[in-house]
Amino acid sequence: MLLAGVSAMLSAETLTYDFRPLEAVIEKAMSDTVFPGASLAVLYRGKVVFHKAFGKMTYNQKSISVDTTTIYDLASLTKAVATTNIVMQLVERDSLSLRAPVSNYLPDFAKNGKEMITIEELLRHTSGLRAHTLFSERCSTPKELFNAIDADTMLFTPGTATLYSDLGFMLLGKIVETITGKSLASNFQERFASPLGMTSTMFTPPASIIYRIAPVEKDTLWPFSIKRPLVHDQNAALLGGVAGHAGLYATTSDLLLITEMLMNNGTSKGRVYFRPETLRAFLSRSNYPKALGWDLRSLDGHSSSGDYFSSSSYGHLGFTGTSIWIDPEKKLAVILLSNRVYPTSDNIKIRKFRPLLHNTVMQCMGFVRQTTLP
Repeated sequence: MLLAGVSAMLSAETLTYDFRPLEAVIEKAMSDTVFPGASLAVLYRGKVVFHKAFGKMTYNQKSISVDTTTIYDLASLTKAVATTNIVMQLVERDSLSLRAPVSNYLPDFAKNGKEMITIEELLRHTSGLRAHTLFSERCSTPKELFNAIDADTMLFTPGTATLYSDLGFMLLGKIVETITGKSLASNFQERFASPLGMTSTMFTPPASIIYRIAPVEKDTLWPFSIKRPLVHDQNAALLGGVAGHAGLYATTSDLLLITEMLMNNGTSKGRVYFRPETLRAFLSRSNYPKALGWDLRSLDGHSSSGDYFSSSSYGHLGFTGTSIWIDPEKKLAVILLSNRVYPTSDNIKIRKFRPLLHNTVMQCMGFVRQTTLP
């Protein structure tokens, strides 16, 4: 059954499961200042079986309460939800080749041994590019930022190791714009947000809806006189708020729509967004620790998805306190949006919370007995 409207799906199906342990875990997380508030959705076999918001926008008790229409800064979920999905369509439609060098699309990138780094290596984080750079220390424009990436050296030979890299997805965002002649934001809106009905998902949200957006920490390092875009990630702000690695805002309601489409073999409401074989190629476990644009559940017993998601599960985290985990075997997805970076990103309590959250969902759904939970 496809999502014909999130609220309509909440019917008697919700009553099938006892989610009181899950609610208790979230309430305790807020009392332990893991985050001031959060919105959580659980999708099972095409139905929304849990969708609820908790807490407030900030720790001030006079703050606005969070609800399921609260908009969150997705941070690195942008990589999976926006950039990877657009790239997947471009690959499927032969506009982009996974095996092609990045320099085929961005010729200036071919410096200091980087001429053979491929699109696939950017997606798998095996490119050898560094993980992160605070570009505002030496760049003041998007052009200068990409010039700095072009001039940079590699940390290792491409394909020989894995290092999660924001820089690789900044490049992917630029490649999308180069190929299509449209902004990353326009691509996402036209290809996914609009047809799926994701009305509260966007880059660079307007001032008129700021009251709906959960706040993040203040950037005390912004060195420029021009007004800073709202997005938490400073490099995304330097790129105008629209970037391949960060910048997207959304609600749990909207993310349910695109998650359901992915779980339904790339089809929603009769519209085909991807062929099933394309999804398999991008999301399957191969000889790499990561899928194409998505993380895979770690097999070493340490995963933010907890202990009970299947080995074929894929997901992604966002620095601001967001995550999506999808288990195709169990036909289950868990979407968490929070602003754990308010008032400071020094708060890393969410690292312990995420596995507990997913374990508790599995318990409530009956996939694991309560007594077996750690």
